[in-house]
Amino acid sequence: MATWNKSEITIEGGEKVQAQTPAIISASRSTDIPAFYADWFMERLKAGYVKWYNPFNGVPLYVSLSQARLFVFWSKNPAPLLKPLPNGEPAPIDTLEKEGRNYYIQFTLNDYFDEKIEPRVPPVEDRIKTFIELNERISHHARDRVVWRFDPLVLTNTITHKVLIDKVKRIGDRIAPYTSRLVFSFIDIGAYAKVGKNLQNGGIQAREFTKDEMLEVSQSIATMCAEWGITPATCGEAADLPSIEHNRCIDDRLMVKCFSHDEELMKFIGARFVPGSPLFGEADRWVLDGYKKDPGQRLACGCISSKDIGEYNTCPHLCHYCYANTNNKAAVENWRRHLDCPHAETITGK
Repeated sequence: MATWNKSEITIEGGEKVQAQTPAIISASRSTDIPAFYADWFMERLKAGYVKWYNPFNGVPLYVSLSQARLFVFWSKNPAPLLKPLPNGEPAPIDTLEKEGRNYYIQFTLNDYFDEKIEPRVPPVEDRIKTFIELNERISHHARDRVVWRFDPLVLTNTITHKVLIDKVKRIGDRIAPYTSRLVFSFIDIGAYAKVGKNLQNGGIQAREFTKDEMLEVSQSIATMCAEWGITPATCGEAADLPSIEHNRCIDDRLMVKCFSHDEELMKFIGARFVPGSPLFGEADRWVLDGYKKDPGQRLACGCISSKDIGEYNTCPHLCHYCYANTNNKAAVENWRRHLDCPHAETITGK
């Protein structure tokens, strides 16, 4: 885990507490904040801090947002970012743009609608429209800042290799002009007991890919991406696949490309400033000399360090391959608790 700076903050009620003060916020690997907690996120942004519970020991921790230089959103349905908030305030994306916040979006746009593997996500066509509108509402480098994820790739008794590739192609043909990258992974049932349990409870007959199947499917994806003009990359996959990059979802390379105007962020990620040469028409630029992986993530994960502010068992999408929900009933109850107290310090209203 990253060791973040600490600061003293004053929380609601006037008490002074110690808080982690990270530079990069992940919102969130643990739940879908844009889809279900966008109002909460914007309130916490105004308050300047979040109260977060450690998933391993239940110990509460305060996270100050005062020095956050970048927010990375993860979502299957970020449409609420585009709509005015229930209290009448502007759409979150408009506020983020107006305030000059650095952010990008990891948008998981799969097509398992007919199979009901993702039972509570909106129809594919609605999510495609959201994807395109996000691109149109982001002020600069929009194609790089809405990252398409088809994740995970799933094989079942009805989803064959051909069916799966056709699903990827139908979406990619529509959204390729609005993104620069496709990130994917292969479903990993054995590594996560709750994934297998959730699939079984949902009546989904899924199986893992063989090595040959990984090569076959990834080759088809690489070919399509070349035709679309976008970069294919795997998330958390140890295997080296031909013409496929290893992704960094919390990506220092993307940060240099999109947010080089932010000197504090550039210094945090270890970038070096290189003055330009007017004589040769070269502009000033920031350059990455190295790469420092987040030690708190899986070995095959390429991300640099960030602080996640979500909590497990809080996503009511209830996708049957989910690793973040151990108990669907608890996830729905936690979401309903949030609805009763949407502006609490914690995401669940505790």
